Amino acid sequence: MSFARVALLAAAFVAVAAFSPFSSAGSERVALSVVIDGAIGPASTRQLEEGLDTAARRDAAVLILQIDTPGGLVTSMREMIADILASPVPVIGYVAPAGGHAASAGTYILYATHVAAMAPGTNLGAATPVEMGGLPSLPGGDKDNGPAKDEKDATGRPAGDAMMAKVTNDAVALIRSLAELRGRNGDWGEKAVREAASLSANAALQEHVIDFVAHDTIELLQLADGRTVDVAGRKVVLATKGLSVETLEPGWFIRLLAVITDPNIAVILMLVGVYAIVFEFTSPGAVAPGVIGTICLVLGLYALNLLPINYAGLALMLLGVAFLVVEAFNPTVVLGLGGVAAFLFGAAMLLKTQSPGFAMSWAVIGPAAALTLGLALLTGTYVWAARKRLPRVGGEAMRGLPAEILDWQGSEGHVLAQGERWRAKADEPIAPGDSVEVTDINDLVLTVRRRDAGRKEARQ
Repeated sequence: MSFARVALLAAAFVAVAAFSPFSSAGSERVALSVVIDGAIGPASTRQLEEGLDTAARRDAAVLILQIDTPGGLVTSMREMIADILASPVPVIGYVAPAGGHAASAGTYILYATHVAAMAPGTNLGAATPVEMGGLPSLPGGDKDNGPAKDEKDATGRPAGDAMMAKVTNDAVALIRSLAELRGRNGDWGEKAVREAASLSANAALQEHVIDFVAHDTIELLQLADGRTVDVAGRKVVLATKGLSVETLEPGWFIRLLAVITDPNIAVILMLVGVYAIVFEFTSPGAVAPGVIGTICLVLGLYALNLLPINYAGLALMLLGVAFLVVEAFNPTVVLGLGGVAAFLFGAAMLLKTQSPGFAMSWAVIGPAAALTLGLALLTGTYVWAARKRLPRVGGEAMRGLPAEILDWQGSEGHVLAQGERWRAKADEPIAPGDSVEVTDINDLVLTVRRRDAGRKEARQ
């Protein structure tokens, strides 16, 4: 083959590759979007992690993190911040839609994004870590657990609990470090933490908390275009103008996680699981209750494992359920009341933190405890009645049965009862031909008495 022909074939191959629809499709970059709508928790963390992985795999130009949250768990918030800081793809934080907010944990996450923006009619702030770090404050604030009125801290305000002060200072350090990293207003970030300050979209722009205000994602990408950001230690110039936006919908597992990590749902799943398994043990062969109960119990325990729980509270709840199960099969009332008390105390202690969207609801837990107690008492009533209806066996079955005297001498002799010959004795004079009945049995010896004597005692 001549050199000219080889060159011609190579040129043709390059031209086909360059103008192939597959090649153009592969080179087209997009902006991916992840929507966080609701409390920050394990499901939000998983959703952002999968979104960042997809963006890196598809070489997306940017990932738009749309936020509308009242806050959430500090553990999940810190995981999301760590994922954003380590992301090889620039992340644009966008508080939207109008009427939405990035409160509490949402403020920290917005500070961590490479570019921060808000839609008109949104707000952010109120980032005071009232219950971060596992020490929820008591209702009433200073009245319940505050210091003396004349005790002041370095800023002149009433001093708080020492551990709460550490948690607050840690939160201030976090938001200041994020502000320094992204070139945002660290002073206002500290104010949001210490004083629960909030800002509207335009006020946040004036305070240099965000980079711009955008009405929609099209304007968002236009305004972000040309900005230089630090992505994992390297400078990147954003080229976002005119990019198509593709929203990444959460998968079935993330949707399931969002439901079961509600602590109230997790507790109910555990209750259903325990009682379904108990029912399976009491009615072997039903199969379905055992399968459903095992699934519910595993899901409930898995959900609680993802939450910041107090294991002493969980142990109390399980102890309460165990007492109620015993109450169902051995009615004592005391065990039932003790089980409900242990269950309620455990529910009150279960969560280390009570964050928005992750709090125990007494409107759910109270009726669940009452229903569990009612179920235990009802089951116990049926068990007790069933025991009374059980046929008597052994010695109990012999009592009251008529017997025929075969031979008798003094106080002893032999009788015929239930078709069998028995040794018998009596505490009263008995003669052959008398009508007798069995009153007791001991070591295969029947105690009998005349039947007319039994009727006389009954009449008396």
